[in-house]
Amino acid sequence: MYQDYKNVEFVKPGGLDLKDKLVGVQRVTKVTKGGRAFGFSAIVVVGDENGVVGHGLGKSKEVADAIAKAVEDAKKNLVRIPLNKSTLPHEQKGKYAGAKVSLFPASEGTGVIAGGPTRIVLESVGVHDVLSKNQGSTNPHNVVKATFDALLQLRNVDTVAKQRGISIDKVFNG
Repeated sequence: MYQDYKNVEFVKPGGLDLKDKLVGVQRVTKVTKGGRAFGFSAIVVVGDENGVVGHGLGKSKEVADAIAKAVEDAKKNLVRIPLNKSTLPHEQKGKYAGAKVSLFPASEGTGVIAGGPTRIVLESVGVHDVLSKNQGSTNPHNVVKATFDALLQLRNVDTVAKQRGISIDKVFNG
């Protein structure tokens, strides 16, 4: 799922105080020769509000079962996101299918200025001060994945210094 990203740190769910937030539930219909078969798909984001987050999709004939399956799927896909106190280390854009998300660090006290699915993901990560803009598709599945695309591209100063093979001072004084 996250093979294209260089510095993804996977996290095991054991010992973490994870909170799950429901992004959306859709009723899906399959038309068969015997009529319509109804089911539900749910997308959920889980996080410890301290840099660890994951998302998952669950499908079932019952809403509660779909949500439970989504939470289990999300716990299998936990990743650590680098944070700079209560905001992001730098601005970043993410894209998935037709959804585009731009994330901008903000000064302390700004709050989470984000819409719908992006807000849920950022709050689950533990970001308290951020500006964001969603463009293109408003499909919650794609917006969540575009937000994750942006978050997984974030790098903190230590990572940049290590990748370039230089000291942290030289990163800033280049």
